[in-house]
Amino acid sequence: MPAHDAVRASPGETGSDGDAGVAVVIEGLDKSFGQVRALKNLNARIHYGRLTGLVGPDGAGKTTLMRILTGLLVPSAGRVTLAGLDVVRDNDAIHVASGYMPQRFGLYEDLSVMENMRLYAQLRGLDATGNAELFAELLDFTRLAPFTGRLAGRLSGGMKQKLGLACALMARPRVLLLDEPGVGVDPVSRQDLWRMVQALTDEGMAVVWSTAYLDEAERCESVLLLNQGRLLFDGPPQELTAQLEGRSFRLEDVGAERRTVLSKALDLPSVSDGVIQGAGVRVVLRADAGMEPVESLARQAGVTLSRVPARFEDAFIDLLGGGPGGTSTLAERMPPVELDSDIAVSCRELTKRFGAFTATDRVTFEVRKGEIFGLLGPNGAGKSTTFKMLCGLLKPTSGEAHVVGHDLRRATGAAKGRLGYMAQKFSLYGLLSVQQNLEFSAGVYGLESGTRRERIAEMIETFDLGDWLSATPDSLPLGHRQRLALACALMHRPPMLSLDEPTSGVDPITRREFWTHINGLARKGVTIMVTTHFMDEAEYCDRVAMLSRARLIALDTPDALKHATASLERPDPTMEDAFIRLVESADRELEAST
Repeated sequence: MPAHDAVRASPGETGSDGDAGVAVVIEGLDKSFGQVRALKNLNARIHYGRLTGLVGPDGAGKTTLMRILTGLLVPSAGRVTLAGLDVVRDNDAIHVASGYMPQRFGLYEDLSVMENMRLYAQLRGLDATGNAELFAELLDFTRLAPFTGRLAGRLSGGMKQKLGLACALMARPRVLLLDEPGVGVDPVSRQDLWRMVQALTDEGMAVVWSTAYLDEAERCESVLLLNQGRLLFDGPPQELTAQLEGRSFRLEDVGAERRTVLSKALDLPSVSDGVIQGAGVRVVLRADAGMEPVESLARQAGVTLSRVPARFEDAFIDLLGGGPGGTSTLAERMPPVELDSDIAVSCRELTKRFGAFTATDRVTFEVRKGEIFGLLGPNGAGKSTTFKMLCGLLKPTSGEAHVVGHDLRRATGAAKGRLGYMAQKFSLYGLLSVQQNLEFSAGVYGLESGTRRERIAEMIETFDLGDWLSATPDSLPLGHRQRLALACALMHRPPMLSLDEPTSGVDPITRREFWTHINGLARKGVTIMVTTHFMDEAEYCDRVAMLSRARLIALDTPDALKHATASLERPDPTMEDAFIRLVESADRELEAST
C-alpha cells in the first residue's frame, strides 16, 4: 500500500499556518541501504504536547526513522524538519533540539549514576560541574536521587531506562525520541516511565515512543504504524480499533482444553487472530467472515461464545494480514514426552545469596509435567537467579531442587542434558555464523551425525533461517535472533524448556509464532518455565508464581490472581493490574514488618 493511501484518521496539516504546533514534518521520506529500501515515501506530522507511538513488526523501519529524526542517518530522498530545523542542513542544532534514547542505551556500567550523567552532560557541551540544579531536577524527576552512587551495571532494567531518560533530557530538548523504552521493564517501572512522559507532554514537549508492546501504543494519543517501510496508519489508535467493531469474541471457560481450542481456531480461514486469556480463548474474525465456523468450534468445546470489545492489538494484527496459524510444525515432529513422575520440577526453600545480598529467599513450588509455569516479578525480584539455579547454572546457597528426575545438588550435568535454556540476554556465539551456532549446539548435546543434520535442517525450515545462515547473530533482526536462540535450545528435544524473557522486544506477530510453538510443545508433554514482563503472555500460563524482593508472594492461575485483586475501582482487573496490586501489597507488608 503506497504511503499516501495509508489509513488516516484526520487530514494532515499543510502550509505555514497549518504547521503551528507541529514539531516534526516528514515529507516524501525514503531511506535505502544498498538494495534494501527501509523507508518508502513517508509523509507524516508529529505534534508538540502529544505522545506519538511508533509501531510495526520487525524490519518495519521504526529504528531507521528514529535515527533520521535525531540526525544520525541521512535520508536517501525527501525532507525532515524537527523543531523547524532541517535534520541534514542543521544537523548540529538538531542534537540540541532533540533528545534521543536509543534501543540499547550506551551506559557505562562501571560508572555510577552520577558519573554517567556528568559524562553525558559533557558530551552535550554542558558544564558538568555548574549544573547541580539541573542534575537535582532530573534525579528527582526520575526518582534516582537515592542511587547516585550505584554503578549503572548494578541497576535494575527499569532504573537503567530511567537513567537513560535522564540523560536524554539533559539539554532540555523540544522533541524527545524514545526507541522501545519499555523493553525488559516490569509493569511497575513502566508505570513510572509513563508518569514521566505524561508530565513532559503536559509541559508541551513532543514525545515519540517506539514500541513493540501494543498496550503501550494504545495509550498514545496518536500512532504511526509502519510495515515494510510504508506508513499504513496515522492517527489516534481508537480510530483503527473502531474498524474491528463486532469482530472480537471470546470462548469462555475453556479450561484445560484452551490450547487445543486455540490451535483449532487459528487454523480456521475465518479467524484473523487468537490468543489465550486465562481460562478462555479470544479470537478475531476476518472482515466479512461468517460466524458459523467459530460458533461450531464453541459448540464442539461445549462453551459459550461472547462478543468482547476490540483492542488496538486486534486491529494491528488484522491490518497486517493476521497472525500465524495454530499448528507448530516443530511440536508435530516431536514424540510425546515420558517422565517417571508427574512432577517435572520441584524446589524447596531454594535460596541464593551473593555475599550479604539475598537474590532468592526460600522459594518453594512444584511444576507439573506438560505445564506452562510463569515466573513474574519486578526487575531484580530474583526470577533469573531462580531460573539459573533450576538450570544448573548457579549453585544454591541452601535448599534443594529436583528437575526432570535429577537432584541438582548431585546430578547437575545429567539434568542439563535434559533441559533447553534460552537466556534473557542473547547468549549465542557472536563470532560464529548462524549455521555454525546451530552445528555447535547440536554437537554440545551429543547428537549423532545423521540426527544432527536432520535437526539442523528442521530448525532452519521451522524458524525461517535459510536466508541468514552465513550471517552472524548480532547482524540478525531481533525476531530472527530470538528464533535462532530458541532453535538452539530445542535442538535435542528436551522434556523441559526454560525461557527467560524469550519475546522481550519482538513484535506481536513473532510473539504469536513463539507461543504457537510453546503451546504445541506443552501439548506434547514438554514442561515449560517462562519469565516475562509482557502481561498478556502470562495469560498463556497454567499457573503463575509472583516474586518480589527475592520472595514468593503469590502462586495461582492467572484468572485466580486477577480475581483476588479485583476492587470496586477495578472490578475486572487485567493481569497487569493484578501484578501491580500484588507487588505493592507485598511491599507494604514488608515495610510494615521492618
